[in-house]
Amino acid sequence: MKPYDYLIVGSGLFGSTFAYLAKQRGKRCLVIDRRPHLGGNVYCKEMEGICVHWYGPHIFHTSNQDVWNLVTSIVNMNRFTLSTIANAKGKLFNLPFNMNTFYQIWGVTTPEEAKHKLETECAEYRNIEPHNLEEQALKLVGRDIYELLIKEYTEKQWGRKCTELPAFIIKRLPVRLTYNNNYFKDLYQGIPEGGYDRLVNGLLKDIECRTGCDYLENKSFWDSQASTIVYTGPIDEFYDYRMGHLEYRSLHFEHELLHTGNYQGNAIINYTTHDVPYTRIVEHKHFDINNFTSLNSPLTVITREYPLLGNDCEPFYPINDIRNSQLYERYLTLANQETNIIFGGRLATYSYVNMDEVIASAMAKFYLSEKINNK
Repeated sequence: MKPYDYLIVGSGLFGSTFAYLAKQRGKRCLVIDRRPHLGGNVYCKEMEGICVHWYGPHIFHTSNQDVWNLVTSIVNMNRFTLSTIANAKGKLFNLPFNMNTFYQIWGVTTPEEAKHKLETECAEYRNIEPHNLEEQALKLVGRDIYELLIKEYTEKQWGRKCTELPAFIIKRLPVRLTYNNNYFKDLYQGIPEGGYDRLVNGLLKDIECRTGCDYLENKSFWDSQASTIVYTGPIDEFYDYRMGHLEYRSLHFEHELLHTGNYQGNAIINYTTHDVPYTRIVEHKHFDINNFTSLNSPLTVITREYPLLGNDCEPFYPINDIRNSQLYERYLTLANQETNIIFGGRLATYSYVNMDEVIASAMAKFYLSEKINNK
């Protein structure tokens, strides 16, 4: 009999949720992570009393009642609402595209005026079938908005021209004829009070966890420890890149403590033009809307995010073009042949998914695993 029922490789939201559910069913679990901390990319670090989202900002949003109930059973959520601002050549615009944005660009003040302007801007592209991101953007919002707020920002993010990127990346680009700056439409939205570490630590309470452990460096040993392996790392790395590397966008985070109480007045400001090397600046204290000690502090912490590309970089966002999608399908064929390994999370499934989708997926895969094991 092996020491554990489940070895969970990776302590991000998928692994932590899976471990929590397994523990609730009386399963013996061991969670390991190659990083020196738990939590994956939602890991938070305190700097001078300010909770810093170390790997970029994470705003929890969902309309899934089961997911929301699970999360709020572990931690209290604040009522943070994301309202992003774009800085384009020193001028500020509201995101997502809404009546505020249209007024700032075109001076229109009514939904009818904005609708007419959008129809005029998009008229010559209305009947085209977009073959790339540029054509998709022009069909959705026209050239003014594309040139000002999409083109350079997207090319900076991806390191490629918009004409070389697939159309589906912005196919669901939100365009609203209301003065609503709420970035998300989900029923529930917020951030765990005190940061995501409280959520992760709550999920992993009383579960054995080890950090600084690389599963793939000693795979035979770790496989001997549990009946089932839950793997949340990169799927191509699991198979030793035998079919090639899957490509990712990556990020470099530059954290800075500033001796000012309020640097930019907003949690996130995007910088849309090529002349600014970073894509956005995050000011973390604005996430913690219930912590008056943090909000009133004479200090603040900002993070500049710089885009990175290359196989040597930390994988963050999958590049779901035709080549990578076909390569992933080949790895998925191998994964589907495994009998005691569960692949989950954004890296193992090569998908860019929201946090609630990750938790929902962990719930579904755990219940399926238990159903299979109990037959």
